[in-house]
Amino acid sequence: MAYYESVFIARQDVTPQQVEQMAEQFAGIVSAQGGKVTKTENWGLRNLAYKINKNRKGHYVLMNLDAPAAAVHELERNLRINEDVLRFMTVTVDELENGPSVMMRKSDDRYERDDRGPRGGDRGYRPRPARTETEGDE
Repeated sequence: MAYYESVFIARQDVTPQQVEQMAEQFAGIVSAQGGKVTKTENWGLRNLAYKINKNRKGHYVLMNLDAPAAAVHELERNLRINEDVLRFMTVTVDELENGPSVMMRKSDDRYERDDRGPRGGDRGYRPRPARTETEGDE
């Protein structure tokens, strides 16, 4: 079986409990087709880049799948039918992540500057020499 990552965005007026129920429902669809959901992450209510069907925010959910292609097609068909789902995307991956996804990691981990040195300082900075009055008149 192949590995997939599937992300869907639910409407902003859906409660978090309903979003969890939707994720369980979609996981059940994958399981019924012979696949399994190895991890489900709820990223919470986040701002959208642009309005989708008059929604400015959406509940994001990531599902890691180990499933045959038929199970993924059935999942996508159900995501398309569901009125509470604004958008979804499923991609094939070489291997599934065991730990938290990039969205769930601490923001401090993203901005480490160990290899480039500290921010600012005088590394490579040389002030310009002061201009004399005669240089500008020529």
